[in-house]
Amino acid sequence: MAGRHLPFHDEHVAFYSVGQVAEMLNVQHAFLRRLDSEAVVQPARSEGGQRRYSVNEIYLVERVIGLAAEGLTLAGIRRLLELEAQVEELQQQVAQLTATDI
Repeated sequence: MAGRHLPFHDEHVAFYSVGQVAEMLNVQHAFLRRLDSEAVVQPARSEGGQRRYSVNEIYLVERVIGLAAEGLTLAGIRRLLELEAQVEELQQQVAQLTATDI
């Protein structure tokens, strides 16, 4: 069993239900559904169509809660997350280009 990698140890595996996440973060189920419909946090879907959240998505929802508490709208939060992802992608491209120049 040593060295075996089980899916629930992977922070990217969609494992948690809406109910579990709502309870963990003390939010309403409707709030999580709204984050999905507003394309802020879009979890994976089970074969039955139920939302399933990874650990990374739970941390993202937690961050969204904090940003909303600071007064950002969901549209503003979505745009912020999009821009952060673009910056990260550009930083990776710069790092790759820099590495090939060495």
